[in-house]
Amino acid sequence: MVVHSQPTALDHCSLIKTCKPTTSVFNGIPVVNLRDPEAKTLIVKACEEYGFFKLVNHGVPMEFITRLETEALKFFNFPQSYKDKAGPPDPFGYGCKMIGSNGDMGWIEYLLLNTNPQITSQKTHTVFRENREIFRSAVDDYIQAVKRMTFEVVELMADGLKIEPRDALSRPLRDEKSDSCFRLNHYPPCPELQALSGRNLIGFGEHTDPQIISVLRSNNTSGLQIFLKDKTWVSVPPDHASFFINVGDALQVMTNGRLRSVRHRVLADSVSSRLSMIYFGGPPLNEKIVPLASLMAKGEESLYKEFTWWEYKTSAYKSRLGDYRLGLFEKTASGL
Repeated sequence: MVVHSQPTALDHCSLIKTCKPTTSVFNGIPVVNLRDPEAKTLIVKACEEYGFFKLVNHGVPMEFITRLETEALKFFNFPQSYKDKAGPPDPFGYGCKMIGSNGDMGWIEYLLLNTNPQITSQKTHTVFRENREIFRSAVDDYIQAVKRMTFEVVELMADGLKIEPRDALSRPLRDEKSDSCFRLNHYPPCPELQALSGRNLIGFGEHTDPQIISVLRSNNTSGLQIFLKDKTWVSVPPDHASFFINVGDALQVMTNGRLRSVRHRVLADSVSSRLSMIYFGGPPLNEKIVPLASLMAKGEESLYKEFTWWEYKTSAYKSRLGDYRLGLFEKTASGL
């Protein structure tokens, strides 16, 4: 479903949940320098503690980042009638307000693209009827650079975890049938928020990412929050020059719970728009998601039932954003 008008707070606040003001800004986010000789150890430690870290010295050219951000903002600033021609997402394309098909709403508009080069080119060719070659080139350059960085990150992660073979995590992402996707999220400013004292507007509701790994970059507008082990929400300071890496549900299973997928959400801003670009690294649909044998101690049992990525993806997309999706696949019932 695509809403054929720009979002307005008056009609949207009745459809989404609100929350009390956020807790303090979290300055304890782990920071990993990709060129640090200790990067493999720091990545594992961060993923065990938070399921999340900031990556610097990542090697993705700022030129690619800036060019794609510029082209994406051009699209989101087009009239609504133009943007609607690129949707609804099926699942790829343009969407507004509606997140999935199960009633989740957000103060957001977005583009969702497959990262298969042929599919990506075809879809961006349709989405961007004007300057489509420029946008397609910007998307392709960015995705390829981020993929290379992601493969390096998960292989360092494998080194830190002493996983054998070393490509156990990168292989499904490199596979030509990898079910990875790329999302451009735009959160317009909401001036009406200034009148909602003690309330916040949800841009994207709390959830974990189903895939193996997520690689996020945003502009310098705040809004991203993560959920800590002490059950508090904290705001992540924005950093337009760095990437934020999230552990996904599939990686939690592959490490038998040693690495935990991070619950996160985005709040809308009253003054500034927020643009985020997320690469979701997923395995092929027929990939079996099970704890990796080289990580299992002698006699250790899997916490999860065996399933394919297609089975988990299908189940996840039938659920609401905030549901504990892995619960259905655990061998013993548990919650958050």
